[in-house]
Amino acid sequence: MSKPSPKRPPNPTLRWALMLAGVIVVFGGVFAIKAFFAKQTDNFFDNMPQPAVAVSSAVAKVQRWSDDGEAVGTFVAVNGTDVTTEAGGVVRSIAFEAGQPVAAGTVLLRLNTANEQATLDALEASARLARVQANRWQQLGKEKLVSLDDVQSRVTAAATAQAQVDAQRALIAQKTIRAPFSGVLGLRKVNLGQYIAPGAAIVSLQQLDPIHLDFSLPEQRMGKLVEGSAVRAGIDALPGQVFEGQVTAIEPQVDPATRNFKAQATFRNPDGALRPGSFASITFAQGGERDVLVIPQTAVSFNPYGNAVFVIGKQKRKPGETDMQGQPLSGDKLVVTQRFVKTGATRGDLVVVSEGLKAGEQVVTSGLLKLRNDAEVTINDSIQPAADARPTPENR
Repeated sequence: MSKPSPKRPPNPTLRWALMLAGVIVVFGGVFAIKAFFAKQTDNFFDNMPQPAVAVSSAVAKVQRWSDDGEAVGTFVAVNGTDVTTEAGGVVRSIAFEAGQPVAAGTVLLRLNTANEQATLDALEASARLARVQANRWQQLGKEKLVSLDDVQSRVTAAATAQAQVDAQRALIAQKTIRAPFSGVLGLRKVNLGQYIAPGAAIVSLQQLDPIHLDFSLPEQRMGKLVEGSAVRAGIDALPGQVFEGQVTAIEPQVDPATRNFKAQATFRNPDGALRPGSFASITFAQGGERDVLVIPQTAVSFNPYGNAVFVIGKQKRKPGETDMQGQPLSGDKLVVTQRFVKTGATRGDLVVVSEGLKAGEQVVTSGLLKLRNDAEVTINDSIQPAADARPTPENR
């Protein structure tokens, strides 16, 4: 009887190799399946038809614009001040009503002058006595009874006394405050019985007709603006109304800090509609007209690296194109192409395009953030952004 062969011990290296091969097969299959499905998903989304983006549009048009300049400014009174007093005192009477028009020289306020009046009476009495004595000594001088020096001393004393009377009258007159010019009063800032110091404001006085408009322009326009140029101004308080004036003064110096120069226009203002301190939008003629290509400002994407628009054009569909439901599409489609443009002056809602666009080309005016190059669009112009050279928005 033969002996059984001895049992060989298990080989751990072989076991590890088989286990590693099994792991590789399992995980490799998992990753392969995952990659397959990912590729199929990408292919599906890459080939999935994109819905057309609804946008509004406008056509680039040529318009004739006058070469007008634009600026902003502030109305200032020809004469405007806070009426004050040169002498302090207690308010005895107020002779004006707030907001009323007054003529130059109208009494506005009186301060208490009892002490000053008493002093004036004493000075007038002394002045009368000095005049009488001066006249008497002049008579004696003619008769050679007194010296000429004594006569001159008496005459000088009389003149000095009269000067003191005049000075006291001037002091009393300072305590009667009058309107320095014709204008409209503001709100009073004092009350009866109140002591006011010299220089204290009593009431604002503004001359409204005519009225000045101060504005600034860049130095490049120094030679284009001349005295006598017509100026049109509008204010927020009266939308739609245009006021006309003329340039009456131009500052000869350019501000080195801003490189701007100041100018002033004068407007007739008989009804007082224009008020000092009001903000104004200004346009003024610089002479000449030119044809410009304009589009709505909403069509332009303003960027630091350049301004761009989306131009709408027609493109033939590729064979086999379908919609979202899988229905076949035929004919032409509208697609957009982004194009960089050079913009110029603006007027209202419009902007001038000097380069990058031609007259008659159609551009997108709304929905720009949803677009990319070669995106398909549909045009819906039922609601259009404002595109007016002189917009008049409702003041709410």
